[in-house]
Amino acid sequence: MTPGRPVPPPLALKISLDEVAAEQAAAESAGTGERRLAAARGAVSSTGGLVPLTVARRAPKADDVEIAIEFCGLCHSDVHATRGEWGSQNYPLVPGHEIVGRVSRVGSDVDDFSPGDLVGVGCLVDSCRECESCLDGMEQYCERGMTGTYGAKDARNGDSITQGGYATSVVVDRRYVLRVPENLDPAAAAPLLCAGVTTFSPLRHFGVEEGDVVGVVGLGGLGHMAVKLAKAMGARVVVFTTSESKVSAALELGADDVVLSRNDDAMAAANRSIDLIIDTVAAPHDLNPFFRTLRRDGALFQLGLPSEAMPPVNPGALIRRRIAYAGSLIGGIAETQEMLDFCAEHGVVSEVEIVGAEQLNDAYDRMVAGDVKYRFVLDVSTLQAPAERADA
Repeated sequence: MTPGRPVPPPLALKISLDEVAAEQAAAESAGTGERRLAAARGAVSSTGGLVPLTVARRAPKADDVEIAIEFCGLCHSDVHATRGEWGSQNYPLVPGHEIVGRVSRVGSDVDDFSPGDLVGVGCLVDSCRECESCLDGMEQYCERGMTGTYGAKDARNGDSITQGGYATSVVVDRRYVLRVPENLDPAAAAPLLCAGVTTFSPLRHFGVEEGDVVGVVGLGGLGHMAVKLAKAMGARVVVFTTSESKVSAALELGADDVVLSRNDDAMAAANRSIDLIIDTVAAPHDLNPFFRTLRRDGALFQLGLPSEAMPPVNPGALIRRRIAYAGSLIGGIAETQEMLDFCAEHGVVSEVEIVGAEQLNDAYDRMVAGDVKYRFVLDVSTLQAPAERADA
């Protein structure tokens, strides 16, 4: 394996933020048709759950793509955001950043997408397009701050607040739209746009290849994708879990071995056996036992983001074997497209349970309780028709 693989070329084109005002001024003349109302589900407060809403979507500007949404994955971050657990939010708020649907309209300058194309939108819908990270095709690390798919100020559209994919349509700049291969099930492909690329990116960055041994800590929405993707890359996969009930589930997903991390003897037997660990656990836990399972020059990538402080890392565990402790955030646009194409080639999709609009609040409670195997996906056709006036 070769850590630090070359970054794929960016899809985003360099556009200075100084051009934003001129772009907005030209929007009306360059647009296609009129804005449309979309039926949605979202939150109007941190405690009221998800309720029916109507969202006003802008008319496509010259570089915009309008998408009729078919499915949208439910991410645990949606729960945190709508319930105000990550700080104050702008309400009303429509979550959803795992969007799959069909192109319905395109702007006058769009020549790479056409009505009817199967497309996706992930966790970001814009970035500055001129910093080093953006020009390197890693818009998720935009040095001026990426624009999230929901709950973010949209600088190129009058600082309006972005509204996400629990809705019947969305309009997104073509640079941030992904092409979804037709051989992927659209519902099962939706979580790839967050959970998929979040686990794919560190696997690719570390250069995982046939013969490597990848450890996966946790077997939830992220962990099950890490197992599938690592296996598709040719790796031997070892799942670390605290739950005996997940042993058979891990093996069914393709894991070669399962280690009960609370069993000291099992962890000792795994000493110096792993090349790379993908840690997906979002609760505080001691990393030092996992460092001991890594070989020299191994690495542990932290993907889960605990809300409380983690136990301290012993620097000696890193120094003695030249081990790297790293983090990773979703993926850039080009890398997300690479991930979708890889999944199409290898037949990799998420394990999903499809829910209707009326089941969303129950699905949120089940996510918090860990009662999902492994991702919920909203069937957008179950949303009611939009009202005559927009709530957001």
